[in-house]
Amino acid sequence: MKSGALKSVKLPEAWAVETVLPIEFQGREVLFEAHAYQGDTHEEQILALVHRSANLADGTVPIVRVHSGCVTGDIFHSLRCDCYQQLQVALKAISESPFGAIIYVPYHEGRGIGLFKKIQAYALQDRGLDTVEANIKVGEPVDSRDYELTARVLGDLGMTTIKLLSNNPAKEHALRALGIGVAERVPIVVPPNKFNARYLETKRARMAHKL
Repeated sequence: MKSGALKSVKLPEAWAVETVLPIEFQGREVLFEAHAYQGDTHEEQILALVHRSANLADGTVPIVRVHSGCVTGDIFHSLRCDCYQQLQVALKAISESPFGAIIYVPYHEGRGIGLFKKIQAYALQDRGLDTVEANIKVGEPVDSRDYELTARVLGDLGMTTIKLLSNNPAKEHALRALGIGVAERVPIVVPPNKFNARYLETKRARMAHKL
């Protein structure tokens, strides 16, 4: 496959549905378009929340957060990662932008290893391993996330060129390889706490995250 060409992904006929989703965010009501997508397995589901101003100018490049689902962080506000904080920063940036989206990927839990394996890896981290070492110890890749369906979703939404909210250059490179233009990578930097300081340092030192 040539870089710059959207890769064809086999999808079921009814692979996309949409509605309107009002949410409460920081004490105010924000209205999103909600687009749900189904890949070719039951697990491959994506929710895209799109914010679009009524007077949107032609050619506006959307600001986009591709967010890996994190039950412990996003729902229970775990301090062992920075997922909840990153999601809040992204929601603020996108809700204040004329055009943007959260691409929420639940099956990317634990960098793609799933909730059970993630908690298993946490237990190994309690014994001194870092996140990279723990994933390998449980028999999983350091990062097994795949962005083919994400790229197809962005293409369906007309977001083939984006400003990417991410600290992860590997995510940018993966999307570029699948035909998504990244006009700019916008970092999301949140301060560490005593529970996630090593986690963040491992992402910076061993996974090249720009923190």
